[in-house]
Amino acid sequence: MTVDSSAASQPRRSAAGKAGTTGSKTGTKRTTRTTTKKSTEPELVQLLTPEGKRVKNAEYDAYVAGITPEELRGLYRDMVLSRRFDAEATALQRQGELGLWASLLGQEAAQIGSGRATREDDYVFPTYREHGVAWCRGVDPTNLLGMFRGVNHGGWDPNSNNFHLYTIVIGSQTLHATGYAMGVAKDGADSAVIAYFGDGASSQGDVAESFTFAAVYNAPVVFFCQNNQWAISEPTERQTRVPLYQRAQGFGFPGVRVDGNDVLACLAVTKWALERARSGEGPTLVEAFTYRMGAHTTSDDPTKYRADEEREAWEAKDPILRLRRYLEASNHADEGFFAELEAESEALGKRVRESVRAMPDPDDFAMFEHVYADGHALVDEERAQFAAYQASFADVEGA
Repeated sequence: MTVDSSAASQPRRSAAGKAGTTGSKTGTKRTTRTTTKKSTEPELVQLLTPEGKRVKNAEYDAYVAGITPEELRGLYRDMVLSRRFDAEATALQRQGELGLWASLLGQEAAQIGSGRATREDDYVFPTYREHGVAWCRGVDPTNLLGMFRGVNHGGWDPNSNNFHLYTIVIGSQTLHATGYAMGVAKDGADSAVIAYFGDGASSQGDVAESFTFAAVYNAPVVFFCQNNQWAISEPTERQTRVPLYQRAQGFGFPGVRVDGNDVLACLAVTKWALERARSGEGPTLVEAFTYRMGAHTTSDDPTKYRADEEREAWEAKDPILRLRRYLEASNHADEGFFAELEAESEALGKRVRESVRAMPDPDDFAMFEHVYADGHALVDEERAQFAAYQASFADVEGA
């Protein structure tokens, strides 16, 4: 993907401001459109280069200044195990064990960095791809798979981890997050809310509406957009004429673009945004500029709409390899650490496989429960019809 070089020259963090206008002969202002040369390297917050070299940043270094070698190894472990879990889930779907799977491949740094920036009392609203964030919030990976296997509607209690159930409807979780954040503010709590969504969801009306409410009510919410550059087969430039983070300007709150393959930068920027929210400064839009290295879901074939050269270029910016290079160059990890992690990764894969295949089928009639608080005649009728349908199979087998 490419973005306008004029957009790349904008400040990394943009507060609400005035758009450029020109006056017509009648005195009416109109927005000008400038055609500029494309650039493949948009300006963004970066603390680790793809080669694993630490770079300084006056605004955000303070948010990772105290990070220890142990914590760095922890971030690496989080990304490696999240990727292994994701790969195992993809394989299970290919084997017919799951109905569908949405991979996070390539987005580990955005998810682990932002997830580790949250506090225990913060509340997280995910979409359906935030497997790394779920890991950070302490959700058992196997619980994520129940919904994709069709045996439950989520698999965990949202309030036990302050991590909401996965949301399939594109963009609607931003409204839920904003409403929850407004409630947090009214309660006088100093916690924050973070809502995850993708570049495709940024075009949904629900997201725009949530931006409006969050701004007007100064809600303590961070909107974290993982811009993986492809809304299924639709590239970002088909959805916006400006970088996504600049959309925040029109709603009156700050936006910042961060290197989504840099776990340290994602950690630092999200910490900053969450601290703003907790201190009463209102919402922030964080655009994590990353890349979906795999398919949108296992029902998608990305080779039909994007070039192999593009994927290969982004594989060179792999978030896990980037941090490993830094750990090795800084002598923060040795071969023993990587070997132990590989063994842990294998054990996780085995546990996931065995757990999924051992999941019991749901009660056939569970779908009729809790449809209405006090029951309903139509639901009772449908339950009876379904019972008769199920019984017909037994009659055939017994004949």
